[in-house]
Amino acid sequence: MNDQTALEPEDALAKHFIAQRIDADIASDRFGGRVVTRFPPEPNGYLHLGHAKAICLDFGMAETYGGQCHLRFDDTNPEAEDVEFVESIQEDLRWLGFDWGEHLFFASDYYEALYNFARQLIAADKAYVCTLDVEAFKAYRGEPTRPGKESPCRNRPVAESLDLFARMRAGEFSDGEYVVRAKIDMASPNLHMRDPVIYRIKHLRHHRTGDTWCVYPMYDFTHCISDSLEKVTHSLCTLEFEVHRPLYEWVLEQLDVYAPQQIEFSPLNLSYTVMSKRILRSLIQKGHVSGWDDPRLPTLGGMRRRGYTPASIRNFCDEIGVTKYEGLTRIDLLEHSVRNDLNKSAQRRMAVLDPLKVVIENYPEGEVETFSVGNNPEDPTAGKREVPFGRELYIERADFMEDPPKKFFRLAPGREVRLRGACFITCNEVVKNDDGDIVELRCSFDPESRGGSAPDGRRVKATLHWVACAQAVELEIRLYDRLLLIEDASSLSIETVDEHLNPDSLKTITGYAEPSVALTQAGETLQFERVGYFCADEKDHRSEAPVFNRTATLRDTWAKMAKVPKKTG
Repeated sequence: MNDQTALEPEDALAKHFIAQRIDADIASDRFGGRVVTRFPPEPNGYLHLGHAKAICLDFGMAETYGGQCHLRFDDTNPEAEDVEFVESIQEDLRWLGFDWGEHLFFASDYYEALYNFARQLIAADKAYVCTLDVEAFKAYRGEPTRPGKESPCRNRPVAESLDLFARMRAGEFSDGEYVVRAKIDMASPNLHMRDPVIYRIKHLRHHRTGDTWCVYPMYDFTHCISDSLEKVTHSLCTLEFEVHRPLYEWVLEQLDVYAPQQIEFSPLNLSYTVMSKRILRSLIQKGHVSGWDDPRLPTLGGMRRRGYTPASIRNFCDEIGVTKYEGLTRIDLLEHSVRNDLNKSAQRRMAVLDPLKVVIENYPEGEVETFSVGNNPEDPTAGKREVPFGRELYIERADFMEDPPKKFFRLAPGREVRLRGACFITCNEVVKNDDGDIVELRCSFDPESRGGSAPDGRRVKATLHWVACAQAVELEIRLYDRLLLIEDASSLSIETVDEHLNPDSLKTITGYAEPSVALTQAGETLQFERVGYFCADEKDHRSEAPVFNRTATLRDTWAKMAKVPKKTG
């Protein structure tokens, strides 16, 4: 046993079941002490948070045991795959903090080998060419409670199947006219073992091989052989592949090749979120969201654009752990993770999203002074910035009430409050328009309270953020919220998801901020004090036209809301 895997009893108890399985394999020298994992995405969409859990596990186990993790693209379906997705997946992995080094592979690298392995199965009478169409295939397959029927082609002579397979490759037949099926057991209780299709015809151009091939292997056939060729030791999959494992093992056994171990773990199901790439694609196609990197989607591109940090996602994946049991993870755990990370790293700035004008009547007209305000109280190295102050200011409309209840401590007629880092002000007069709406507050300030404290030691119960009107930078603010109104989205489909979309998942407003906000770089996240965390949009943000996406509120605003409908039948 390697020294790094020699566990004390308490350490063993702290490890999840996959780590314990790897420990056992190392102890028994099953794979010669090697640990090789792989992350095998299909390049038919962007990676999402569910993939992040798998990525952290795949790369994390390899790193923990001094092994390696391969990045292998499962590019066996040219109908849905594109170079855009290959590039976005690599970008997301690097952003998340993982590197595969020289271990980049494509299933298409193995097309010739896969074709020959299929021929080997046919030659051993373990596979055959079948002419059943899709509907007939389903009818012959049967149900889990009753056996299927053998295809009329099942006993086709080996030589004939080999000839037909060669002609399939040569392009003599149309899509769907023939398939290659493994010959296993039509009475198996596992439908995946009832003579599954391992090759089909698709006359489509492939993003890497062009028009070289018109027959493409199925995932279950490709995946196990790719793992074998790459000498993967532990093929980590989510639980939906558990019923596929007998086929994974059958193929490798029939071919008599190196066999990795497939281990399944629970996928990530997040409340108020849909993870299905098919459904995400449909939302994009229907125009409900702007694209794969829309900040409302759980894609890593969307989360990056919204302002989530790689550390917050990795920490979230560590926090939820690895189990064999499916469950629903609360989205507020993810939001807590990003708040916790940004609280330590995000610079503070003042911005007003719903402005109410304040005129300080005893402050000289035309005069401007600056106050020094800290950039981040959690970071002693963050320093300070100078914020301009003048006679006319904006405060949040919600920070004033003309007739406040007992526990409202912010600004009200005759009441004194602190302006963050600046001074104390008192509201003297409320100005309204003809409709009775409050449009302006007339206030006075205490010149002795400059800097935010009074020399006589008096205290106030509220501190408000503010922005000087004359120097204010106008912002486009995109208030992103949860995508769905339904907590458990596992029952949703392409046909039903639309009725459960949150109509308030995006609101666009105009806000005003202190001038330093215009210097924010695209992709940088700030905390707008007392409001929330906001990220300068990586696509649309410009210093002359700032655009900020809300990453998260400062606390869970949904916790106090009435419960929304849960999963429906």
